[in-house]
This record gives sequence, C-alpha cells and structure tokens, in this order.
Amino acid sequence: MKKIFISVLAGAVFYLNAQAQNNTITLQNTIPVTANDTESSIIAKAAHVVPTANQLAALKNEFIAFIHFGPNTFTRMEWGNGKEDPKIFDLKELHTDQWCQSMKSAGMKMVILTAKHHDGFVLWQSRYTTHGIMSTGFQNGQGDIVKALSASCKKYGLKLGIYLSPADLFQIESASGLYGNLSKVNKRTIPGKIAGRPFANKTKFEFEVDDYNEYFLNQLFELLTEYGPIDEVWFDGAHPKTKGGQKYNYAAWKKLIHTLAPKAVIFGKEDIRWCGNEAGGTRNTEWNIIPYTENPKTAINFPDLTEESLGARNELYKGKYLHYQQAETNTSIREGWFYRDDERQKVRSTDDVFDIYERAVGGNSTFLLNIPPNREGKFSPEDVKVLSEVGKRINETYGKNLFATAKGPKQVLDKSLNTYLLLTKPENSIEITTGSPVTINRIVLQEAIASHSERVEEHILEAWIDNKWQKIAAATNIGYKRILRFPEVTASRFRVKVLSSRATPAIATIEAHYYRSKPTQLQFDRDLNGLVTISPKKHEFGWKPHGQDATGNLGTGTEIYYTTDGTEPSSSSKKYTVPVLVVNAEVKAIAIANHEKGSVAKEAFGLLQKNWKLLAVQTGSDQAAKAFDANKETYWQAEFNDQTAPMTIDLGAVHRLTAFIYTPPKAFLDGMIEKGMIEISKDGKNWEPIENFEFGNLINDPTARTHYFKNEISTRYIKIKPIAIAGNKKSVAIAELNFLEK
Repeated sequence: MKKIFISVLAGAVFYLNAQAQNNTITLQNTIPVTANDTESSIIAKAAHVVPTANQLAALKNEFIAFIHFGPNTFTRMEWGNGKEDPKIFDLKELHTDQWCQSMKSAGMKMVILTAKHHDGFVLWQSRYTTHGIMSTGFQNGQGDIVKALSASCKKYGLKLGIYLSPADLFQIESASGLYGNLSKVNKRTIPGKIAGRPFANKTKFEFEVDDYNEYFLNQLFELLTEYGPIDEVWFDGAHPKTKGGQKYNYAAWKKLIHTLAPKAVIFGKEDIRWCGNEAGGTRNTEWNIIPYTENPKTAINFPDLTEESLGARNELYKGKYLHYQQAETNTSIREGWFYRDDERQKVRSTDDVFDIYERAVGGNSTFLLNIPPNREGKFSPEDVKVLSEVGKRINETYGKNLFATAKGPKQVLDKSLNTYLLLTKPENSIEITTGSPVTINRIVLQEAIASHSERVEEHILEAWIDNKWQKIAAATNIGYKRILRFPEVTASRFRVKVLSSRATPAIATIEAHYYRSKPTQLQFDRDLNGLVTISPKKHEFGWKPHGQDATGNLGTGTEIYYTTDGTEPSSSSKKYTVPVLVVNAEVKAIAIANHEKGSVAKEAFGLLQKNWKLLAVQTGSDQAAKAFDANKETYWQAEFNDQTAPMTIDLGAVHRLTAFIYTPPKAFLDGMIEKGMIEISKDGKNWEPIENFEFGNLINDPTARTHYFKNEISTRYIKIKPIAIAGNKKSVAIAELNFLEK
C-alpha cells in the first residue's frame, strides 16, 4: 500500500510540474526550438502552437470545392503545353449558378477556381495578356468566368478562392514570354499602368522583381481587387517545365496578398499544406503542428510533406521551428482533374465521397473536392446527383445532435469552440448521460485549438452496457475535429476518456449522431466450380486509388437475401452467408438495411466452364482461355487489325443451349463485339451457321449481354465469329463467354 501511495504521489507531482512548465509558454502560430530545449520542453511548446484567425476560419469551412476549367476541358488533356490556340476553348454557354447551387446542396462552403492553370490561359479579362478568355469566341471575347463565378458565389453564399499557377507554359514557350527570360531584377510598380484600364483600388506597391514576377503580381492584383473578397489563394507546386532558372519572389506575393486579401489563407505555403496525395487518402493521425528547419514566417520554399508520421513526437524533436499548418485533402469527383467525357470518365460513388468527407473532415483536415465543368459550361448530371446525395447524407447524419438535451459538462455540449473543459485530473474523462437510451454510431469531438492547440494523443469512447463500461471506439489525436465511427450502440451513459496528451486537454465539443445505413447495390461473382459470391457492388473508379473500402468504412450492417428459383427475394428468402452453388440458373438477391430494401440484383449463370477447352483461335492463343476462366476482370484480346478473329470452344459434352452470354472487358472498351455469328459442329471440324447476333449501345453501356437463340441448339462444339466491333475499332476482346442450357 505504501509503494502504491508513493507511486501515485510521484505521478501527481510530475503532472503538476508539467502543467507549471506549460503555463509559462505563450500561445503562438510559430514557436522556435532552442538548443537548450529537451524533448519534454519541445512537446510542451508544441502544445501551445495555435492556428491564426484565418487558418481557423479555413478549418471551419470543412468541405470545399475545386473547379478545373480551361483549354484542357476541350482538348481532353490533364496538362496543356502552352502552345494551344485560345480558340480551342470553344465555350458557348456558362452556368455558374448551376455550379454554385450544386456545391451548396453538397454542404460546401467555398469554391476555388483555376483562374490560370499550367498552360497560362487565363479565365478573366486580364490587362496583362491576350492568352485567355479575351481571345476566344465566348461572348465575343468579352466573357469573364471569374467574374461570373464571383457573382454566383455571392448569390449562393459561398466563399471564393483563386488558383493561380506559378508555372506558366505559355510564358515559357512563347518567343516573347516572360518566364525565365533572364530579365534584370529592379524596382517595379504594382499594378502596372495599362491605358484605358484604370483600377478602382488605388493601392500601390514597389517591389524589386524581374519580368515574370511583375507579371504574376499584376495578375494577383487584378484577381484580389476586382473579383473579391478572396478567401484562399492556391499555389500549385507542380511544374511541367521550367526555363532560365526562374525564381519566384514569394515575399512580394505574400505582402500583396496580405494587404489586398487580409482574410485569405495561402495554400502551398505557410498557411495550408498538401495532404501528400491526390486520391482522397487520409492519415490515421493528422497533426497540424509541423516541425520546420527554417522559419515558415520568412521561408520562400515549402516542400511537399508526405510522411505518414508527420507531426509525431519523434518528428517534432528534429525541428527548429514548430508551426501550425493544416492539411487539405484534395481529390476529384471524376477520373482526372479536367472533364473529358460522360462515357469513359468514371464518377465517384456517393459512398466514396461521403467516406472521404468523414475521414478528411473527421480526421483534422479540410476536404477539397474537384468538380470539373463539361464543355457545355455545366456540371454533368452524374456529378450533380452525387453532390446532392452527399449533402443529403451529411445533413441527415450530422444535422441532428443526439446529445442536444444530454446532461454533462455544459462547456462540451454547447456546440461552441469558444468554451471548453480542461481535463486537469489525471483520469482525464468526461461522462455524458441521456434521459433515455439513444442509438448512435458516430461521435464528433473537437479540441479548443485556438486557445489550447492540439493536445490529445490517444482517446477512447465507452458506453455503459450490461452494468459496466465497454469500449466502443478508439482513436489517436482529435485537433479541430475527430469523427469516431463504430457499429451502432444503444445506451444512456457514455464516456470519453483521454489516455495520453501533450498537455492538459481542452475539449470544446462532444456530439453524438446516427448514420442511417443505405441498402447497397449487389454484385455476383462465380468461380470455375460454380460457387457464386454475393457482395456489395464495387464502384468502378480507376484514378489514383486510395485503398479504402468506402462501403465497409461506413458500417452498413446490411443483410443479403437471395433466390435461385425465379421468385423475388425478400427477408423471408434464404439469407446469404457463404458462396452458393449455382449452375444454369438465375440468382436474384436483395440487400436490406434498417428495414429498408434495396433494388433487386439478378444475374443468369450458365454452364460450368471448368471442363471447357479452347479448340482454335486465330490470334492471342496464349491468352484465349481468359475468355472463359470465370473471372470478369481478365480478358482475351485479338491482335490489332484482327477484328473478325473467331473463337472455337469444346464444351466438354453435348448441351442443349438456349442463349449466349457475352461480357465485354471493363479494362479494354475498344474491342467490344457489336455483331457476330454463331456456328456449331458435331465433330469440331465441319461447321454449320446457326444465326447472327447483335448487341446495341455497348459504348454507353458496356455490360454483359445475352442473345437468346430462336431455337434450342444441341452441340458440344461452338464457334463465335465477330462481324463488327463497337465504334469501328480494330480488335476483338472478350472478358467472359457463357451459354444457358434448357
């Protein structure tokens, strides 16, 4: 007992000493580390690094939009080369109200437009170049996309940000281009005078800069004074090409921005950093207190920070400055930053976008989602649909706080970041009780980061179940916001427990929510032995994979029921638990979540393919068996310019066939069989034509197709002879072939 008492006393003394040390440190956005600092004092300093007012306002935006629009929209390229004729930007209509209405419906609070991308083409009526909207046919050269978007933002209550690429391929490639032209650095007045185009804002700057920096500053001046207010300036670190050792005078850029847009944060510099990927990937622990080797307040270059352990204790020890710098988790709703088409360029699912939202916003960062307008100047229908559904989910889930009438410390239940509870006791826990049991599967936590930085390093959520505390969720840091996701639990007592922290934790808000699972769409997969797996449908999106299972992350709790006798499935049908043997039958299945039924999925499965043999194929024989390997992800492709290459198969026995199923490959859409012929043989040598088949609209709907024979066919040997390929392409491709039997 005596040893225990001494141990507790020593722990209390250590705790009090740590608090005394913390009380002597002033809150700052950047705190230097000295040679005399110990690991303990460095952590104490980190616990006093706080965001600026502008950074905090940016964090509160939470979900914001990116818009990539320009010549690349019309050339279908991701990066232009700067040599494009401006008239390539052949815009006829512009619907910025539709953009803003869609973004508002998603719950977004700001939009950032690529006013100038790497190609150097500008989307506003700049005084300082003719390479832009003024040299196109849009509105007879008088159009101004930045101006139109600014007006729509005001109409719909959205903030506006500007992306201005430092890289400028037009200025690099043009004979008279300013980028890297080796001009002398001397005193320049910003903005430069242009006859007949005076500025209403009479602010003047004197900078020692070269030609390109003068050009860049002049354009910044235009954007910040004539299209504002501007709440974010976005500097991309990507450089397709450089020239002449061109340097950027960021100190001048920063002074101009801070003067003309005092509420704006700067991305890619000291205010906001890149998350480290473009896929929508998030760290499990996202600290915003970042170690730097030089002072971020005076630094010019800011390297990409991609380490998974960024901001961890061991990383902080290496720094000479500790600086608050939050992350933007940026990705695109489409496969690519710019719009290409509505046929092949896939769009993220609602599940995927909502999952990224919860991981990014609920993981101490800001979610920046790109929505590229199409060549009609609109967001495409599928993009609009996903945005609307995501906004609806956010509102349904987080619009109602199930702790609104709960009992507990009022500082954490008032939904204010300005009030907070200091967990000064060593047990570091907060208990909340509800008048009656509530069912929840989301908890939202926030620290008082403006007054107490980010301090929590590890925490758990417990619920009082079966007369004891049971852990239902756990995570590391909290910061601006942490969303805990877990299987639904019903209780009337909950406890948040901080297990470790960098200093006394200051918890500002605790909210409880319920995410109502949606029944998922289903898909079927059968192996060579005939075992059918039924699972949530995998959404096709092949751009920069983030490696997350969005449907699994959301915790659907879905149950699946199925039939194989032709009847419609219901909750009274067989419950799917393990793969089911299916031969020559149609499977129908339904997902049920929260008593809500999803749509019925169905697929007909034909003969078992494991005993089939390839008799002949003109080209690609080494890969031809992939056309009947019971795997839709693999495929056979004939050689180029062999668009009529037939395939001959031995089915292993005589079968009475009623239909033919063709599945085109998802990964190669230039070989889809649009028209063809079926031939059969009794001996595999002498062939008899049976009938032709035709599959329409494959380009827009590249899914499995079934051709039913006019009469039953009895055969062991069968030949598929392509006649025409969709889109007049020059090769044949087959993911799967199968046949239905009577």
